[in-house]
Amino acid sequence: MPRPLTLPLGLQSLVERIATTVLQPSGSSAVDFTRPTGEPALAGPDSISWQVFRNPVSLFIGGVAAVILELGEPRVRSGVWEHSSFRTDPVDRLKRTGLAAMLTVYGARSEAEKMIAGVRRAHDRVSGVTPTGQAYRANDPELLSWVQATAQFGFLEAYTRYVRPLPRADRDRFHAEGRPAALLYGSVDTPASEAELRSLFAAVAPRLEGSPVIMEFLELMRTAPLVPAALRPVQRLLVRGAIALVPDGLRPQLDLGARWNLRFGEEALIRSLARLADRIRLDSSPAAQACVRMALAPDYLHRAGR
Repeated sequence: MPRPLTLPLGLQSLVERIATTVLQPSGSSAVDFTRPTGEPALAGPDSISWQVFRNPVSLFIGGVAAVILELGEPRVRSGVWEHSSFRTDPVDRLKRTGLAAMLTVYGARSEAEKMIAGVRRAHDRVSGVTPTGQAYRANDPELLSWVQATAQFGFLEAYTRYVRPLPRADRDRFHAEGRPAALLYGSVDTPASEAELRSLFAAVAPRLEGSPVIMEFLELMRTAPLVPAALRPVQRLLVRGAIALVPDGLRPQLDLGARWNLRFGEEALIRSLARLADRIRLDSSPAAQACVRMALAPDYLHRAGR
């Protein structure tokens, strides 16, 4: 594994500040991942999950891909779009989602359990009927399994495609590592292996459909001020990188036509950015803070063999 990279002082400070801001929703206090000292997370420091979730580029790409697949399911789409702030405040909504992911993976178990319990209580109030008359509940185990599976698929696929390929055994480990968190969220059938993931995708695929909501979501992801203005072209590129992860057989079904394709050389550019991000040492990141909590060096995850 390449050695960690520390940027020149001014640039390092800027990157640290951007990374911290991206995980800081308005009106909420910062989460200290170094506390409580010594308390384990739901997954351990030597897990595949701790490697995958520390890369901000592949995390953004994988998260967008996951939401595309979520919104393809009509009941999930109605629950997300009609009962969340994606439309009215996409930046804060994404920050809260990103922070929840970081807490689930890197947070002390007691903190993760408390956060997930709060999400469950909020979801208890979410129910309704789709425009075609299908009833839904946000805490329906079937829908939760699809949401969890799309997240696992998106994050792992983005990391594997743009950062470094992982062997089948590590991919299976990644899915298995997500099971404790999935059970806390109420998903009892979340895939615990690649084979189970493929089986679930095959079962759900006939129900997926295109929607103007997916197009609206993609436009929000392209234009929302998630990063400084100078980096907005990169933001738009990463959105197309996310669409490239959607399985080929599903893209026409979700109305993701050729206008969303990556152009010549763009996949290589995304890969370069993601691999660079994997090398940059960010001591303020949840991953580094979690290592400190476990009495490990902040750059533990960068070291060869991890």
